[in-house]
Amino acid sequence: MAIVNTLALLLLVVFVACCVLLAAFIGSLLYMVVLHHRLKEQGLRREEELLATPLPPDSELPHVVVQIPSFNEGPVLRRGVEAAARLDWPRDKLHIQVLDDSTDETAELARTVVAELRAKGFDIVALQRTDRSGYKGGALHEAMQKTPYDFFAIFDVDYVPDPDFLRVCMRPFFANPDWAFVQARFDYLNPHENALTEMQMVTLDAHLGIEQATRCWAGHPLPFNGTCGIWQRAAIVAGGGWKGDTVTEDLDLTYRGWVKGWRAVFLTSVPVPGELPADAQTWLRQQQRWQDGFRHVAWRMVPPILRSREITPSAKAAALLHICMSFNQPVLLVGVVSGLLAGLLAPSLVPLLLTLFLVTLGWVLVCATTFLRAGHNFIRGGEMSPARFALVLLRFVGGQVAMLVRSLGVHVAKRFERPKPVVFDRTPKKGA
Repeated sequence: MAIVNTLALLLLVVFVACCVLLAAFIGSLLYMVVLHHRLKEQGLRREEELLATPLPPDSELPHVVVQIPSFNEGPVLRRGVEAAARLDWPRDKLHIQVLDDSTDETAELARTVVAELRAKGFDIVALQRTDRSGYKGGALHEAMQKTPYDFFAIFDVDYVPDPDFLRVCMRPFFANPDWAFVQARFDYLNPHENALTEMQMVTLDAHLGIEQATRCWAGHPLPFNGTCGIWQRAAIVAGGGWKGDTVTEDLDLTYRGWVKGWRAVFLTSVPVPGELPADAQTWLRQQQRWQDGFRHVAWRMVPPILRSREITPSAKAAALLHICMSFNQPVLLVGVVSGLLAGLLAPSLVPLLLTLFLVTLGWVLVCATTFLRAGHNFIRGGEMSPARFALVLLRFVGGQVAMLVRSLGVHVAKRFERPKPVVFDRTPKKGA
């Protein structure tokens, strides 16, 4: 009996530790909301000043390479490539690379679209690989070696930038030549297609409007979002180049450059619309890929961040909390299992376990609601009514539960499989 009680107490300790970690992870979102309100006025003023930086005459503008990664995207490819061709930049200094690894009819479509635009005088090329090694990161790395220019505007194939994107987003580089990249805020082509896309709109608005904007204003690590941004070659090289051994090559390069001293800027006022996944299975696969990628980067980057003598303790804390956020699912799983087992072994602990669970759940709901609503108010001006927002919040909670169940299934399945190499599971686009 003593052994059972001791085991139950150990499980209780594990459960409490998991509750504390989850409260810290979610509490960081509430902290970002507070910091956002403190820094918003100054941050927006600074952004306005950056975007007011004058451009030099066209004859003195730098060459810009537009890179559009693609894999079996179908008709969406034409829309994305033609949007790149409409960018307002001197024709002799605009270079477009279609990085197409397609294995279906998209490969022929890419060649056709490129040929049409070349006939109209654009400097555009389809770089098609038969070996997808490194996936998107590998394609970006190989394409960069094929051009001598220094600025790379990267768009996922479903994003449609306004023609003035380069005229606007290149300005910060003339105000501060040491930016690693300039990140625009991506927007959505189909936010109201269904309940799932509406939920994604709200959650991504919070991520972009609260997290990304505040990280930029506070000098915290600013992750590249993989699309709708402009990198300069020197920063890519300093960070060790694009790599394909993680499914979040954007986050990976961001942190490798950040520990070398490279910083970036986020533009809240420059939206670039793209397509949101409209079915649950596609969205869940995307979320799982992002979670897995964050964990890959965390295992890789935590040691160099801790070892760095140039990074301040507060910046280290912000970075570690950010990249370790992806461990909330494993922590939650461990917490649920340990709590259930502790209650089964020692029923007398059930009231305490239930109280801790309800307190943690309440804290999570308060933080998540505040975070999501603040992001919606900042980006959309509070256009969604409280009642409709409450429905979106319920969908968000349901989505988190679905992600947890899927993650548990993935982890259980992996226990019975041979280890597999990193595989990039792309998010299919419909061309909505």
